[in-house]
Amino acid sequence: MLAVAKGANMLLMFLLELGVLISVGYWGFTLSSNWGVRLLAGIGGPVLFAVLWGLFAAGGGTNATYPLTGIARGLFEVAWFGGGALALYLAGAATPAAFLAAAFVVNAALRLLWQQS
Repeated sequence: MLAVAKGANMLLMFLLELGVLISVGYWGFTLSSNWGVRLLAGIGGPVLFAVLWGLFAAGGGTNATYPLTGIARGLFEVAWFGGGALALYLAGAATPAAFLAAAFVVNAALRLLWQQS
């Protein structure tokens, strides 16, 4: 039963990662009335976030170009997932932003407890 819960927690981590990218894209497309700005922010924002994740955190750090560990990894995750929640909040979606942040906190606590990457 614990193995199933651990697997579900890692699935949640993946879904949260996707949620951050979607959140940043959503924020970008609500940013301005100018379509050029919307396209730049709506596409460029998620690309920037994806590049940062790939450089520092992909695959729990095992697939990252410059893997972070320990406190640095924790701070990166807080900034990255917090950035996704902030993007939702700034786009006017306060309830989904709070849900994203709360889901990340629960997921991170369980990953620490179960020693998952």
